[in-house]
Amino acid sequence: MNPSTTRADTVAAPPPEPPPGHPGEALPAHYYTDPAVAEAETEAIFAKSWQLVCHESDLPGPGARLTGTVAGREVLVVRTEDGSLAAHLNVCRHRGTRLVSAPEPEGKAIRCPYHGWTYKLDGRLVGAPEARRIPCLDKPRLGLFPVNVESFLGFVFVNLDLEATPLAETCAGLAEAVGHYAGPGLVPVGKHRIHDLADGEEQNANWKVIVDNYLEGYHVPVAHPALMRLLDYGAYTVDVQENYVLFESPLRDKPSSNWTERLYQRLATPMPGLTEADRRVWRYAVIYPNTLIDFYPDHVLAWTALPTAQDRAAIPGGFYTRTGESLRTRLARRINIRIGWETNDEDAELVERVQAGMRTPGFEPGPLSQREVAVGWFARRVREDLEEDTR
Repeated sequence: MNPSTTRADTVAAPPPEPPPGHPGEALPAHYYTDPAVAEAETEAIFAKSWQLVCHESDLPGPGARLTGTVAGREVLVVRTEDGSLAAHLNVCRHRGTRLVSAPEPEGKAIRCPYHGWTYKLDGRLVGAPEARRIPCLDKPRLGLFPVNVESFLGFVFVNLDLEATPLAETCAGLAEAVGHYAGPGLVPVGKHRIHDLADGEEQNANWKVIVDNYLEGYHVPVAHPALMRLLDYGAYTVDVQENYVLFESPLRDKPSSNWTERLYQRLATPMPGLTEADRRVWRYAVIYPNTLIDFYPDHVLAWTALPTAQDRAAIPGGFYTRTGESLRTRLARRINIRIGWETNDEDAELVERVQAGMRTPGFEPGPLSQREVAVGWFARRVREDLEEDTR
């Protein structure tokens, strides 16, 4: 990149508004490869959007706490004494000490490990050792920096923008479509947790390449033989809204030629709370910009794509189910998760290949298929956010 290039120069002028029914335009290659674009996204996208941190089950009772990273800041999320949620920047107002490092036990207060400044769970400063020796100690003005927090579908999201529109409002319609799968009553399955970056996977691609890949089924016939045998590709549908996309694909009636997949087709049984109509369909949702949730008859998988470098991203996530599930549902879930890991490995190779290809001098993406309309939606949203930031 030319040293004289400004950050605004890294964002190309938007393409003309596509005609109705047009899938839109993909992002130019430099959006995935230019470090200046990655830097601009921190404030223009991640600091102004709802970011998935955990599930409510990760904060089981008053005093429970955990941390997540949002736009380069570490956020502390706690369950308060009245059972509600609160979030703060994870930094003491005294000398900037990191307050909480996972894992830490529950407690009625948040105490700085450096000098002992103590805060209520809601962030109010309530104590400082030798307070009389601290001139101008104004406790009401020295509470923890607040962060917007909201539970949606039972998952906990935070937003650094204190004036952000509630997520439930921006995603109106999504809860009605898939809310019967989710909610605070879900329980985790296995060791993986959304907030646990240390135990999560990383992929060698820009976070947008990973989201792009999730946003279309166009590659399924070529890249995912198991999914092609299981899903009715011709009936794969996409519902694009302004702030989310919802996908649906029914399972095939024809038994798979693979015995594992054939066994899953036979065992597929809805979790408690689902209906018979949910037995033969898989649903997927993307909440802009980087929350991805899979709704299966036998479990829910929620994950996110967090940039760790311009060409690398963490993808932490967790599996969830409902209490009271049948043995058939548990067996089906184990098979489904196994198929999912195989698909994930295929996608990890694909996105790494895309990232490598994007670095080819002179390359620019070609036209999108109608099956890639959600990729066009995502590209438009990213361009708009970056352009707004440069203005």
